[in-house]
Amino acid sequence: MDMFEKLLIANRGEIAVRVARTAKRLGIRTVAVYSEADAGAMHAEICDEAYLIGAAAARDSYLHGERIIQVARKTGAQAIHPGYGFLAENADFARACADAGIVFVGPPPAAIEAMGSKSAAKALMENAGVPLVPGYHGDNQDDAFLESEANRIGYPVLIKASAGGGGKGMRIVESREEFNKSLAAARREAKSGFGDDLVLIEKYLEQSRHIEVQIFADQDDECVHLFERDCSVQRRHQKIIEEAPAPGMTQARRRKMGEAAVAAAKAVGYVGAGTVEFIAEGDGNFYFMEMNTRLQVEHPVTEMITGVDLVEWQLRIANGGKLPMKQAALKINGHAFEARVYAEDPDRGFLPATGTISHLRQPPDSPHVRVDTGVRDGDEISINYDPMIAKVIAWDVDRPSALRRLRGALGAYEIVGPKTNVSFLLDLASHHAFAGADVEPSLLDTGLIERYRDELFPEAEPASDTVLALAALSELLNVDEQAQDDAAASDDPYSPWHRRDGWRLNQDNHHTFAFIDRGQRVLVTAHYREHGYLLELPGGDTFVGAERAGDNRIIANLDGVRIDATVVRESHVLTVFALGKSHRLEREQLTTVDDEESGGLLVSPLPGSVAQVLVEAGQSVDKGQTLMIVEAMKMEHTISAPHGGRVAQIYFAPGDQVAEGAQLLAIEES
Repeated sequence: MDMFEKLLIANRGEIAVRVARTAKRLGIRTVAVYSEADAGAMHAEICDEAYLIGAAAARDSYLHGERIIQVARKTGAQAIHPGYGFLAENADFARACADAGIVFVGPPPAAIEAMGSKSAAKALMENAGVPLVPGYHGDNQDDAFLESEANRIGYPVLIKASAGGGGKGMRIVESREEFNKSLAAARREAKSGFGDDLVLIEKYLEQSRHIEVQIFADQDDECVHLFERDCSVQRRHQKIIEEAPAPGMTQARRRKMGEAAVAAAKAVGYVGAGTVEFIAEGDGNFYFMEMNTRLQVEHPVTEMITGVDLVEWQLRIANGGKLPMKQAALKINGHAFEARVYAEDPDRGFLPATGTISHLRQPPDSPHVRVDTGVRDGDEISINYDPMIAKVIAWDVDRPSALRRLRGALGAYEIVGPKTNVSFLLDLASHHAFAGADVEPSLLDTGLIERYRDELFPEAEPASDTVLALAALSELLNVDEQAQDDAAASDDPYSPWHRRDGWRLNQDNHHTFAFIDRGQRVLVTAHYREHGYLLELPGGDTFVGAERAGDNRIIANLDGVRIDATVVRESHVLTVFALGKSHRLEREQLTTVDDEESGGLLVSPLPGSVAQVLVEAGQSVDKGQTLMIVEAMKMEHTISAPHGGRVAQIYFAPGDQVAEGAQLLAIEES
């Protein structure tokens, strides 16, 4: 059967890149659409053509179906792949594609509508014999009636927005006294997020697991399932690590869940890729939760254990083809994990983060590790879109081996710029409860992160001697390289001031570095020695040496121990990647002759906020006295007097935001 000649991808980021790669492998030309914020984005550059469709906000670009269809017509694209999110589950957009004579790579509009409302979907599933969680899924939205239904079901209950997903419009209610307040909050969030405040009430199953089944159907009503994925590890009701197959899954339970998922798909005349999500209990019972009428973010783990390219299947079936494989031919091979790398701050409730990626090094793709991403070094993570940066996927012959691969891949993932969850993912993948779920599946449920919160969010440890040594070595290499450059540009290249051995007039050849580690000042003194340096570290003296090994990479020798590391410097902040972990330090800028000749100009080392002002205008101060503390990147930065004098001016007060380089105070020299 002939395949589409040209495909428009109505999405952005990693899913657009992922769809484009399969299309290119099949010889299909690709068309990207992009917003003003994505003009230089990876997905726009990887496709054969790319068209601007609007401003940065999704409602003005990626959600503007009419403009997207106009681009498809203009370029001669015969089909549109919606990816996930945006227009992927929009029945009106699917109809508009059909009216324009363009194939929508997804299910029929009627199937999208049937499953788009959680309440209506549950009614359909009940008629199809698919088990449901005890609850109320009807149209009566009177507050008093819903409260009576919650009382009948028994607490705790879960209030859920009937439309949408992603944890929005969802509240767990522990008692009758909390119900009305939680209901009002859920309605507000649902109305804001989806334009619909309809809710349903379900029994909240504590220590349950979130297991979903991948299904595929063709236009001849043939349907198969491609086994299950366990998505129990979540934060804010959103998935964070997924795996396939589910730990502890028996063949009998897998068969029952697969049959229920196929029945759900057939009940709505489904075509294409879809996911039926279940809540599962330890006693073997499982209940229909919802159906996602699209490809899922976590689809790569299914691809890794089945050897199937799900996007290729989508394209073939959308083009009128039959299912490439029957149920009996589908087999599970090994185990796979997917960890979602987000720009977010786990220590602050996983709040999304923004910023420019100044350094990005990912583990290389291999038969065991795959990285799906839509960003590159230098890209900006903005407030306009979902903050997911990449998906790190790992496969091996069994769960312990695959988990070891995942930990190795996360340990090799280097990113500097916005705050990310990479370290948290590594801690989570190393935690005994998650790691032990293949032996004791009851350890794995949707409450895992909260249950082990104290262990997963431990008190931050100070920088080790190894981290401090690597940071100092990187700075020493910078000093040597600067000396070389200065000598080459000097009229007197043989001047002792340009020597690379740390020469100082009337002093031992040394450099002292002051690092701020989580608010604490740490000194590291480097004494120049033949073939290396003697470092004075908190744990004792260490003989070290290092050489450059490419951009930001160094090969260090610490008392005979060789370490390959990456040290990235942004302004005064150093991020050290070594031994599978990362650590951030601030380089305190010590007073120099230039500082003392500047007339007392004191500036902020980083963008941040003023935490404390410890002096007053007109006050006399001594050299080295602390004047102000600036908080930036969750660290405190001490601003000290470069010389004795009088505080002439204070430009900021506690709580004020300051830019990097902003003058904070002025001191008149005595």
